[in-house]
Amino acid sequence: MIAAQDTSPSDETSLRYAGWRVVLACFLMALFLFGFALYGHGVYLAELQRLNGWPAALISGASTLSLLFANIFATFTNELVARLGPRRLVLLGMAALASSMTLLAFVTEPWQLYLAFFLMSFGWIGMGTIVIATVVSLWFVQRRGLAISLAFTGASSGGIVVTPALVYLVERFGFAAAMLTGAAIMVAVLVPVVLAWIGPRSVDAPLDGPSQAETASAPSDISRSELIRSVAFWTISIPFAFALVAQIGFIVHQIALLESKIGLGSAGFAVSVMTFMAIAGRLGLGLVVDRFDPRFVTAASIVSQAAALLVILHSDAVLIVLAACAVFGFSVGNLITLPPLIIHREFSAAGFVVVMGLSNAISGTIGSLGPAFIGLVRSWSGGYDTALALCIALQLIAAVIVIRRGRPAAEGRG
Repeated sequence: MIAAQDTSPSDETSLRYAGWRVVLACFLMALFLFGFALYGHGVYLAELQRLNGWPAALISGASTLSLLFANIFATFTNELVARLGPRRLVLLGMAALASSMTLLAFVTEPWQLYLAFFLMSFGWIGMGTIVIATVVSLWFVQRRGLAISLAFTGASSGGIVVTPALVYLVERFGFAAAMLTGAAIMVAVLVPVVLAWIGPRSVDAPLDGPSQAETASAPSDISRSELIRSVAFWTISIPFAFALVAQIGFIVHQIALLESKIGLGSAGFAVSVMTFMAIAGRLGLGLVVDRFDPRFVTAASIVSQAAALLVILHSDAVLIVLAACAVFGFSVGNLITLPPLIIHREFSAAGFVVVMGLSNAISGTIGSLGPAFIGLVRSWSGGYDTALALCIALQLIAAVIVIRRGRPAAEGRG
């Protein structure tokens, strides 16, 4: 295991600080999770449709249920962390994701498809954003924003590294072999990393307080019923829910929306620009976010996306639309980086997992409805203009709500 070191906050600036190895472990977790359990859904849809002749609605329905279940189950992450500890929970999540991929390689019946995606939802519980934010936060105070940003960069990298590699394996060896190979590589990489760097026996977090294990397993000092009555909680959950509806809806419909404006080729390039800027934005934010109030950073990020959508709504010029997609992309990754930073400032360390779990369940569940919302509005209105206008309105409302309580609660600093 990792040797004990000086745990003063100044150690966080050193590359030798053990917490950075934890960040690397979480980066790899996000890389595989988002690569296989989010961006890989498009590959599964195309291949399973080709192999089994199933309608797209059947397969996409299973994908949607997987993400919905993941967001609902996230509510109980606190109990799972307390009962199992971070390491066991991560290993179980990885086992669920690997089992899901193995089952997908051999599915021949719809019930097997839905079982595979149901298992995938448990992968999100064990390896997802709540667990990553919890584990990383226990190691950092001064550089917490940077550490969380770097760990979550693995999410965007999953779409750049894992999914193209999966496509290559499918083309070269077939779908079943590609899925089994992907699962094997994930297990081979993550098992030693998780055993070495994430676990109950480690150095203290950089605080004058309990160890990582004790903090992660400590009982929460706030209940979910108390959170439901908390204004501060809703001024986190509602704005991120609204912002995610707009963001996820735009991302899913981006190519179809832009094709009529700038052509299919340029629309595809716009996706690449947005993805690249999402990584740049997350890294850039991580370097400075610890110096600012995360609520105001959130409002600025959401408003910038609203401005980008406004430009896209009114422009058909290729360069202008590409620039707007770049601006929009700069804040894409930050909508999962910022919630834990706000929660850390306004709630106690003992209550972090409960607050993060319930908030993520609410905002994630509502946000996952974004694609359907955009699709319904488009069908009703006959185009994307009304849908874009509604997305802009949702984002502006979100920005107003999130700054309602900009001053952190002194008792909640963790």
